[in-house]
Amino acid sequence: QVHLVESGGGLVQPGGSLTLSCGISGSTLDYYAIAWFRQAPGKEREGVASINNSDGAIYYASSVKGRFTFSIDRSKNTNYLQMKNLEPEDTAIYYCAAVKDDIGPVLLLLRPEGYDYWGQGTQVTVAS
Repeated sequence: QVHLVESGGGLVQPGGSLTLSCGISGSTLDYYAIAWFRQAPGKEREGVASINNSDGAIYYASSVKGRFTFSIDRSKNTNYLQMKNLEPEDTAIYYCAAVKDDIGPVLLLLRPEGYDYWGQGTQVTVAS
């Protein structure tokens, strides 16, 4: 059974930083792709960052590129989302997701329908 557990959310002021963690069951290399998504109230779930383990390529949503960094510590089976220069628009529940099988087109790496396994989410609130 696959388990993903996020942590690290909280309240931060605009311009501040926060790092989210996601512990994943088994080896991170067991998964074709691992990703972070977020969902704000009244909005659809959107992809933030993902890694394709088949080639190590990392993809970011345009809204976070240059501010967020996705990384993996394979020795700890944990991946991280380092967020800098946070904006109120980044307020959302952040989810970690994973998929074991090849999901096909690269565009699906940042689409929620590409993933089979999800964590429970962690709230990030950016406010002064």
